[in-house]
Amino acid sequence: MWSYPKMVAHRGGGRLAPENTIAGFACGLAHGFRAVEFDVMLARDGVPVVLHDPYLGRTVAGAGHVFDYDAAELRQMDAGSWFGARFAGERVPLFTEVAAFCQAHGLWMNIEIKPAPGFEAITGAVVAAAAAAALGEVGVAPLLSSFSEPALAAAQDSAPGLARALLFDAVPTDWQARAGRLGAVAIHCNHRRLDGATAAAIKGAGFGLLCYTVNSAARARRLFAMGVDAVCTDRIDLLGPDFA
Repeated sequence: MWSYPKMVAHRGGGRLAPENTIAGFACGLAHGFRAVEFDVMLARDGVPVVLHDPYLGRTVAGAGHVFDYDAAELRQMDAGSWFGARFAGERVPLFTEVAAFCQAHGLWMNIEIKPAPGFEAITGAVVAAAAAAALGEVGVAPLLSSFSEPALAAAQDSAPGLARALLFDAVPTDWQARAGRLGAVAIHCNHRRLDGATAAAIKGAGFGLLCYTVNSAARARRLFAMGVDAVCTDRIDLLGPDFA
């Protein structure tokens, strides 16, 4: 059963603002979105930060691995100039900053846990605990997702009250057993690798179903017709919050 928004802004602002930044989340909000997806990993000192790539160089100027730096060092790095001059100086945000922004504006969070190899369990546990702490007593409950099953298992132990989703590129034949072991409520998958039979099986088993990253109106309509519950999109200018 899917009780969350149907249209989710990918990494905040999709193609309209630098990904995984406060400016990006503000852009998604300005376009009317009530749901955002973003990525969380751990800095060297174990503090959760919002970044997609494990290495610097694409969205953040610099060199080396994210885990070569403490969160305070990452917090001072420019995560906006790569996208455009008007975003120069936009910083790498801490997870707590993004969570506070989302909670203040009523934005539902799909938090993707992205652990470094060998740090799956600790990343899952820390991110889940931080999400639970950010939720408090009045927040909008997020959905934790990950390709890493050990990370989701650790998240389940750390914050059992938070819902979890298992991420796949292509949904494998044993998806239900794997999701069941993690107590997952949803499957998230690459829309290009999803067929109608698999979608029907997922929905028939009572799981929610989200597809990423859907940037065509025609494809989004087809997915919803197949029974998909939600889509994550970069084209927040084309597929608006009420598209579904």
